Amino acid sequence: MSAFLPLARSTLYSPVWLVPFDDHARRVRAAGVDVRLERLDDADGWLPLDDRAVRTPSGSLAFPGLGRRAEPRAARPERHRALFAAAGYQPLYPADGHPFSAGLVGVEFLVHPYDDTHPPAAEVSPRLVRLLPSVSFPYPPATRTVHGVVVDAAGGAPVANALVEARGRTGQDLTPWHERTLSDARGAFRLALRWEGERAVEHAVEETFRVEAVERPGRTGSLLVHLPQGAERQHVIEIREQ
Repeated sequence: MSAFLPLARSTLYSPVWLVPFDDHARRVRAAGVDVRLERLDDADGWLPLDDRAVRTPSGSLAFPGLGRRAEPRAARPERHRALFAAAGYQPLYPADGHPFSAGLVGVEFLVHPYDDTHPPAAEVSPRLVRLLPSVSFPYPPATRTVHGVVVDAAGGAPVANALVEARGRTGQDLTPWHERTLSDARGAFRLALRWEGERAVEHAVEETFRVEAVERPGRTGSLLVHLPQGAERQHVIEIREQ
């Protein structure tokens, strides 16, 4: 972070640091990520801003100078949000450890006014923003995937932006694995299953995976996927109140 002065005095202070993270490759994504900034207006709702994100030496995306005012004492904190886009990915907006909700749009944060003599009201820490493979993600050849659609159990309507995931442990060393994706606007999903599923006996050919979908807390669904016979079929996950 050599481009930044100490937070209490820097005119380059950013009220948010966002780190795009490729959830499939398990690494920070350094390129090909676009970030749009919006501000919440009491009368007009979310308004697009022209502020451009700057990449820091540590790989974070920041907005230097956002919130700097000539008269900060006369201004109130304003709510902003950052919206991510990357080809082949969908952003997962809840922070790690927070409940998932398909209705979350962007990373929201407060921008506190400040100037050279009145430092920012709060320090910030980098926030990881996970990018999950979308339906169009270019998986490497031979990557095992399953596909399907997430729908509302009551009416059959597609559920967009649902979190679809599978978990398990490898057969040899019992290392935990976790694969996840998000459904698109039509409710469609495509989920990688790179690791071993459960087997009825040690050398059985059939592997079983539990695939779960979440729209929000209390609105979930799941099904069992059997491979290899279920590899080509379209799987339907029904979301209902739990």
